[in-house]
Order: sequence, then C-alpha cells, then structure tokens
Amino acid sequence: MSGSDERSGDFIQSLERGLAVINSFSREHPSQTLSDVAARTGLTRATSRRVLLTLVDLGYVAQHGRAFSLTPKVLDLGYSFLSSMHVIDVAQPSMERLVDEVHESSSMSVLDGSEIVYVARVPTSRIMTIALALGSRLPAYPTSMGRVLLSGLTDDELDDYITQTKLEKLTPHTVTSRPKFRSIVMKVRSDGFALVDQELEEGVRSIAAPIRNGRGQVIAAMNLSCHASRVGVERMLTDFKPRLLETASEINARVRTLPA
Repeated sequence: MSGSDERSGDFIQSLERGLAVINSFSREHPSQTLSDVAARTGLTRATSRRVLLTLVDLGYVAQHGRAFSLTPKVLDLGYSFLSSMHVIDVAQPSMERLVDEVHESSSMSVLDGSEIVYVARVPTSRIMTIALALGSRLPAYPTSMGRVLLSGLTDDELDDYITQTKLEKLTPHTVTSRPKFRSIVMKVRSDGFALVDQELEEGVRSIAAPIRNGRGQVIAAMNLSCHASRVGVERMLTDFKPRLLETASEINARVRTLPA
C-alpha cells in the first residue's frame, strides 16, 4: 500500500483497502483464498478478512467455502463511470457506421496514469490474439490511442510520463528510445493522428485520432485496428485515415454541444 502518512486527513484508508481487494481479482486470478488476497494486496490476513466479508455483505464478492470471487454487481462501478461519459453515447453510432464502412474494429479509450482504458468498442467478426473488452487496459506507449492521448498532455506531463515509464520491447518493432518516442508523440500532436505498426503485438496495426471537448482538450482517443497481413500501412494512410478523421471530427462536433 502507498504511504498514508503523506495523505490528507480526508483520506479514507478503509476505502483504499476495499478497492485494492477488488482490484486483486483478475482474469488470471478470478477466485482467491484469504491468503491469496492478503499476498496480492499487501494487507494483513485480518484486514483482508474484514474487507472480504464486508464486500460479501454488500454483494460485490461471493464466498464459496475458502474461495472468494467477484459478483456481477462489481460491474455497477464501471457502468457508473461509462454512463457519466456522454461522449460514448454520441460516439457509438458514428463508430458503428465507420466499422460498417471499413470492416475493421474500432475502439475508444481514455488515459489512466500510464495506461489506456477501453471505454467503447465496436468489433468485427475477425479474431485477433489480444482479447479486448470494455475496461481492458493496455500500456499507452506502444498503442496508437495511447500516443494520441499522450499528445494531449502538456510538455511537462509528457516528460514526466516518459521519465517514469519503462519502454519495454514488446515486439521487434516497439520503440524503446525515450528521445525517439518523445519526437513521435510530438509529431502525433502536430499531425492529429497516430499510426502504430506492430509495436504492441506482431501482426496488428492501428491508427487513432483524438476526441476533443469544447475547449479543444483531448479527452479520449478513437482507433481502427486491423491485421498487418490484410491491410498495409499505405492503405491505412490513404483509405482508413480520412474515414477515421472524418468520424472523429463528426464526434467532436457533437461533443462540443454536450454540457461541460
């Protein structure tokens, strides 16, 4: 757990612990024992037990003997966020039309720390190695949407991100040089789009554009993703980019009419 001695008097540590327990469950660990939760959260067994039983009582966790698992009620937490993002409501029809036109998947994400979080997705029937759903997280640096979102940061914020983030070589194509990565993000800022060629996963290309609010701030990013064996870089630039930018512009116009 992070240092609570630096926290303000308004900080509620029990809430932090409850969220830590919820976040300890994952695709890899859908069911956990008390010992598992304590180990993954760094909480004591006694504290983990109290938090788990409280979550059971509230309906967010189910208990099966010694094992605990999340219940569908946890989805209410994410839905509260999604329902508050009116941009998704205005974007969904445009994203669906875009997917119908190009026959490739489109997604929307927001930046959360060093990661992007998927908040909307219109898939095709094509299958890719990476399984993505609402709430999925990916590192920002090797993704087109991540680079668009990072381009919306101030220079100081971008420098902090680059300094604090380990740029791992996920594929032979992944950019790991910090100076080169910064220049790429700055180019994305000036170009108004980002194209990433197999840096997150070999065989996957994507192109993304910013979604802006009425003040011109980047609040989300939208992409088109496809398999490299099916769509070349040239086609992404000449065919997909105009359609993507047009759709993003359409969404931006609608977003400007939303209440602040």
